Amino acid sequence: MTESAIRHDSCRMCKGRDLELVVHLTPTPLAHAFVTKQQLDAAQPIYPLELFLCHTCGYAGMLDVVTREVLWNDSNEVTSRSMGVVEDLRQLADSVVMRIDPPNESLAVDIGSNDGTLLKFFKEHGLRVLGVEPAGYVADMAIASGIPTIKTYFSKELAQQIKDDWGPAKIVTANRVFANIDDLAELTEGIRYLLEPDGIFVFETGYVVDILENDLFETIYHEHLGYDSVKPLASFFRQFNMTMIDIDRLPIKGGSLRGTVQLSGGSWTVSPSVSSMITFEEDLGIHTAAPFKAFTERIDTTKSDLLHILSELKAKGMTIAGYGAAQPNTTMLFHFDLGDKLDFLVDDDPKNQDRFSPGHHIPVLTPDAIYQRNPDYVLILAWRYSEPIIKKHQAYLDQGGHFITPMPKVEII
Repeated sequence: MTESAIRHDSCRMCKGRDLELVVHLTPTPLAHAFVTKQQLDAAQPIYPLELFLCHTCGYAGMLDVVTREVLWNDSNEVTSRSMGVVEDLRQLADSVVMRIDPPNESLAVDIGSNDGTLLKFFKEHGLRVLGVEPAGYVADMAIASGIPTIKTYFSKELAQQIKDDWGPAKIVTANRVFANIDDLAELTEGIRYLLEPDGIFVFETGYVVDILENDLFETIYHEHLGYDSVKPLASFFRQFNMTMIDIDRLPIKGGSLRGTVQLSGGSWTVSPSVSSMITFEEDLGIHTAAPFKAFTERIDTTKSDLLHILSELKAKGMTIAGYGAAQPNTTMLFHFDLGDKLDFLVDDDPKNQDRFSPGHHIPVLTPDAIYQRNPDYVLILAWRYSEPIIKKHQAYLDQGGHFITPMPKVEII
């Protein structure tokens, strides 16, 4: 551990201390910490990747937290470049507006607004919009596209400033953000203060049930502090006199929750979806250690199977490339011990190309390298997108190449 990280001893949601380590993955550098050729000699800090289950409220999260200044200020993840996300945000904006029918010029505030994609859709519905985004790169993109954006972290103090300058918000949103914030009390107090009496807060977050059921261990990395489920979330909001009124389970990002919250006593009817999802989770036993331990055992079995195959291929002198250099792939590279098994990586995102992967410093090239270097095998690290990747690169198979998919089971194509 370094000065750029802290370790908590209590639950992020309920402050309980009855915590159990349920998932231990190999420590990694920050998942987005790609380096240039000139930075190869610089040391990169390594941080633990461990999930603890709170036996008081059922929340699963990390206790080791990298400081937000280190984690977020140089973030260059762009919402509009993420597969499937833009259409999801368009649907979110449409559904929220249809549900509450806000008056024209009502205020919509998006926390962690990135490049302003969601707010553009709210703006099309005639709403005033305001983004809050600490990462300067994407905040500047939003501003350049006409989306007003405050380049800082959201807080209760900022909520007061926004309310003074812009008025209260009819809609507050936070997508893929709620699980990434360490001080949830500060965040939620700010949201509560900013909302109109009949306003709503809408969030999307990863769903721990999907992570465990689909073995999505690579989605565990340092930006994702919390691995959410409905029961602890509903209990958490009640602490702030807020009520979860609806919850949807979505396929986006491998499996997500979209929750809608109002001030307690608000005018919106509570959907039966909330209680039914809590019952579903309790029947599944998701707030106990058992499913996490079974998850870990399956991942370790897959790791052993994959390493056996790759070690045999390397012993025969085969060249192996990896397809995918997004943040989840850092977790996979480290936990599956792939640093010395891959000759190079390829990625479709230009921001990762011509750089070197975090920690292992594997070169990241354009997908054209598959044809220029003609590796014997390509391991699809971005395995959830195996089908479109293989379809796109049928020519590689036609020239005698082989793809390997590591999950949900190891398969050579």
